[in-house]
Amino acid sequence: MDTVVKKIVREVKRGNQEAFAELMELYKDKVFHIAFRMLGNSHEAQDVAQEAFLRAYTNIHSYDESRKFSTWIFRIATNLAIDRLRKKKPDFHLEDKVGGTENLDHYSRFASGEELPEDQVVKLEMQAWIQQEIMQLPPKYRSAIILKYLEDLSLKEISEVLNLPVATVKTRIHRGREALRKRLRES
Repeated sequence: MDTVVKKIVREVKRGNQEAFAELMELYKDKVFHIAFRMLGNSHEAQDVAQEAFLRAYTNIHSYDESRKFSTWIFRIATNLAIDRLRKKKPDFHLEDKVGGTENLDHYSRFASGEELPEDQVVKLEMQAWIQQEIMQLPPKYRSAIILKYLEDLSLKEISEVLNLPVATVKTRIHRGREALRKRLRES
């Protein structure tokens, strides 16, 4: 069989379209079955099989005759089916009602972008606690920490606001952060 297929492929490479029809006849059912098993839909499987043969025909010059033609055409079909699965749109609409649920549509499957109320409360409590601890820092560190982390100013901007050299600002931020870290561990 392999020698027959290799002869047919050589004919196709020479431009013989009838020879390619023979190849299609030999492999069309197997290519279709591979696509059908992957996609589960006969119409899509037919599309993939046709596309696989079209790609095989247009790229026949890249086929390595030392390998089996069947492996090559099956790989093309498999890759096309995988591509189709990746691009496949869901077979439902978001507005459709979900079976077995009362008044829910497919939108209800998506997580809300909003924080849960209990998460909001925890976050606010955490912010208040950190703010309290910042207020306990010595003023020279407190101002540097607030300007850097709460007001999001650059080191240069902080140095201008506090009328200090940038190196001093860096030191105060570092020492303030260390003091805050120590306070937070102790609390």
